[in-house]
Amino acid sequence: MDDEPLKDWAERRDAKIGRLRAVPVVSGDTPGDGPRGAHLRPDAPRVIERWNGYAWEPHAFTANLAETKAILYPTATATSEPPPAGSKPKPLGSGTGKHRKPPAPR
Repeated sequence: MDDEPLKDWAERRDAKIGRLRAVPVVSGDTPGDGPRGAHLRPDAPRVIERWNGYAWEPHAFTANLAETKAILYPTATATSEPPPAGSKPKPLGSGTGKHRKPPAPR
């Protein structure tokens, strides 16, 4: 058989320890009201869960999607600063480029 060594499996499992995920807090009263895409209910509260190697355990509670993203992606929120005031967007280069539409026939 092609079983992997227990050591490799344990290393792969341990690499996932500390991983976070967000689970929306839903009432379950309405059919079809289960977990869905995060963008559908941005104002819904969420529970942040942490993987401990065996099960997901509660880690934090957030009031909305913005707070959730700040916890799950701390570097993304810190680096999303506006560009410096003196910088200008790079102009398009010359040429037609493959992605540009060809001119309409006359």
